[in-house]
Amino acid sequence: MKKLISTVLVFAALALFSLSGTAYAGDVASGAKIFSANCAACHAGGGNVVNAAKTLRKDALEKYDMASEEAIINQVTNGKNAMPAFKGRLSATDIADVAAYVISKAESGW
Repeated sequence: MKKLISTVLVFAALALFSLSGTAYAGDVASGAKIFSANCAACHAGGGNVVNAAKTLRKDALEKYDMASEEAIINQVTNGKNAMPAFKGRLSATDIADVAAYVISKAESGW
């Protein structure tokens, strides 16, 4: 009987996790706060005040090979062109959280 109950619980947990949607490496809720404090001045609503073509919307992220948390982490950490580096200003965890938030928002259409 214990084996049956354990098996049912395992399958229920697997079903729950498979229905929960996309898993992000970072914490999306924390990323939202960090984004608001550090990124929104240039990227409010997923836009880009410096270069209007390079938004944070899904199609632009895909076009510029930035549609992964890893790519965004690299960009935020090291900067590029007009984008400043946040290494030294934000922790690696904070940057991962921002990347998770950006991907989450891009997938939902900002």
